[in-house]
Amino acid sequence: MTASDPKPRPPYSPERRTALVLTGTGTDGAYHAGTIRALTEAGVRVDLIAGRGVGAVGAVFGAIDGGARLWEPTGLWRRPLGAALYPWRDAYRNVARGLAIAALLLTIPPLVLGLAAGVYQVALLSEIGGAGTAQWLTATWGRALAAIFAPTALPTRLPQLITAVLAGLVIAVLVAAVRARRRLPARRDQRGGAWWTLLATPMAGDLTSQFFIGGLWDLLRGGAQVGQPSSADLSRRYAELLAENLGQPGFRELLLVAHDLDARHDVVFALLEPNARRAFFSRKSVAALERRSSEAVDVAGAARDVLLDALAGALAVPGVTDPPFIAFTPESYWRGETHRLSDRPASLVRVLEEVAHAGARQVIVVTAAAGGAGPHALSTRRVHPRARLGEFLSSAEAASVRDAVHTASPWFDQLFVIRPAHNPVSALDATGAYDPQSDRWQSVGELVDRGYEDAYRQFIDPVVGASGDELVANRITTEE
Repeated sequence: MTASDPKPRPPYSPERRTALVLTGTGTDGAYHAGTIRALTEAGVRVDLIAGRGVGAVGAVFGAIDGGARLWEPTGLWRRPLGAALYPWRDAYRNVARGLAIAALLLTIPPLVLGLAAGVYQVALLSEIGGAGTAQWLTATWGRALAAIFAPTALPTRLPQLITAVLAGLVIAVLVAAVRARRRLPARRDQRGGAWWTLLATPMAGDLTSQFFIGGLWDLLRGGAQVGQPSSADLSRRYAELLAENLGQPGFRELLLVAHDLDARHDVVFALLEPNARRAFFSRKSVAALERRSSEAVDVAGAARDVLLDALAGALAVPGVTDPPFIAFTPESYWRGETHRLSDRPASLVRVLEEVAHAGARQVIVVTAAAGGAGPHALSTRRVHPRARLGEFLSSAEAASVRDAVHTASPWFDQLFVIRPAHNPVSALDATGAYDPQSDRWQSVGELVDRGYEDAYRQFIDPVVGASGDELVANRITTEE
């Protein structure tokens, strides 16, 4: 509740329709997992779970009571994530390795000369001390230097080695780039320089989506030793499982938001219970209905094959990873067109708007972005490219949450935010990050525990616990 509210809002009640909204990028999903664990453990009623960015992962798992696969000791967020969470593409890794090897080779001549200068200093000290080895040392190293810098030795071999390294680098880059491009569906013409077409984007978002989709398949298959089906088949199985079990304990309605780069607007993918579904997708006028059909996809119907494409799109970081493709059904507004999807970090307002359209009266927003700091709380400047981008994404997320909460608060009876007071792990710190405030390394797995603790401290104990006490007091008063 804000100071501008015209009247006090009703307190939290488990009787009202409640939505859990997960927002963030990259490692923020670990914090979401801990929060889902706490809410599940405390028996908090959640009717609808929505997500943008990596929040789509928590939403997809949480909607079918599969959140434990995210937070348990062997869960996805407890595993090593260096090769799974937006790793550098092989082409860029090979460039860095090749240049590093070439630079090391170039240091050989000055290192040899530096070592020779040190030997001559030792010879001088030996002569002063009367050890009698100065002449032998200078003669030996003189012959060694003559052999090393002979025309057929280092001056010839070193350029040959560097040329071989650079040639191998070019070949490795081309092979890695071609392999990366072959993994992408050839559904669209591409324009631009051939070199940039081969290099593609610097990070492999497709490996990130494969990691989480593989974890989802492990959950769905149980103990069956069967191969992973296609994305469309797995999407269909998931949608059918959720649709058939809505209303059962642990199963919740699902809403995902991704950005359509070709349509230039956000797209909502929702699987809702029948009453909410009719109100959510229908519109009174034909024009409004057509516009709604262009941006809202009912994955409980014919579009159930594209649910995991929506998940992959939500995980795509703009400008850093290649946007995955989604093929709309021929019966849809887009008549079978293939579009590109990505995340839009500022789309939290749109998520909350759609959650309100789905009938939610109470919302719990979960973000791993800490709130604004006061004076004398500057963070250490980090120079690694991943760290720089991750810090920007985390900062943009904090600003997005602030704006979205301010805008959307009047739409609901109550809007709660669960977030850490301090989080040194930025969105792309796949292996964790050093925390200067506690002078230690903090892992991504610790974010799971932090989300669990914050959910109890910020919501379950003060809000849910207080509402329970109030319900008991009202019941006693009624009985009297």
